[in-house]
Amino acid sequence: MGNDPGFAPAPPPPPPPSGNDRIFGVIPNYQTVSDPQFNIPPLTVGQKFTLFFKETVDPFTFASAAAGAAMSQADNDDPKYGQGSGPYAQRFGAALADVTTQNFFSDAVLSSLLHEDPRYYRRGPAFPFWHRVGYAVSRVFVGRTDSGKTIFNNSNIIGMAMGIGLSNAYYPPRSVNAEEMGSRLGTSLVASALSNILPEFWPDIRQKLFHRK
Repeated sequence: MGNDPGFAPAPPPPPPPSGNDRIFGVIPNYQTVSDPQFNIPPLTVGQKFTLFFKETVDPFTFASAAAGAAMSQADNDDPKYGQGSGPYAQRFGAALADVTTQNFFSDAVLSSLLHEDPRYYRRGPAFPFWHRVGYAVSRVFVGRTDSGKTIFNNSNIIGMAMGIGLSNAYYPPRSVNAEEMGSRLGTSLVASALSNILPEFWPDIRQKLFHRK
């Protein structure tokens, strides 16, 4: 019976399309394709909007916005709302709005309109350390279409710029100028690079920390 094609075992289920764990148990890892060698199906428009929603309402997003607002408050840094509980609440709201709008434009709207994949595809341990770091940083600017072609990461860069442009509507006037917008763009680019580097190496770190023989 084992050789009868009618009793052939079913193929193993495909791996999940993206990470569902949390980096160090805290940072959400929704947008990572851990093993890109599998034939991963493209995301639908609905799935892209769901990914944006999960990212935005995650507790880590609120915690990081609160921490960023606290640092801005301590240094009286941008956005320059002043000092006190009221200005802190404004800073917190602005930080949440910054993350939400950039994610919305990049991961939901533009990735759907331009047929781009907002996920990060890991390089994996088969490659040298610095190659993986360079690859992860480059994905800020190098994207992937739904069909798997390599392109300029339009949805990420344009969505980032659109979110920063929209922030001028709720930032105080003295924080709305070319220099400050350039600084916010630099911060967003660095954050985008880090959001790739951490998922790239997280499976290696997790293996060493929790599955060491």
